[in-house]
Amino acid sequence: MNPAFHWNVKQLFVFVVATYATPTNPKNQIVLWDRIIENTDPSKVIREENVFVKYGLVDQGAELRGRDVELSLVWDHMPLTGNLHMGEQGKDGRGSFVLPSEYQ
Repeated sequence: MNPAFHWNVKQLFVFVVATYATPTNPKNQIVLWDRIIENTDPSKVIREENVFVKYGLVDQGAELRGRDVELSLVWDHMPLTGNLHMGEQGKDGRGSFVLPSEYQ
């Protein structure tokens, strides 16, 4: 995340978004995890292993079953002064998976 910082960035609000489509709702986005990285943090690097989601991946009814889910890393630049703007990981760096069609 170090390249995202410059003189006018106080902190970054970083979050992972799951995006999927269902018959009822053609586009769904859910934040699964988030973190704030301060400009004073010397490494400005995110290293996470075996992380549990902070916010559940839930949908109405059973519409998540068997769905393709795409994960993306997004961040908000929180400036010292001026406008707030967002950044996002490139399309080639995103992950995806398919949810099981049956749950026990």
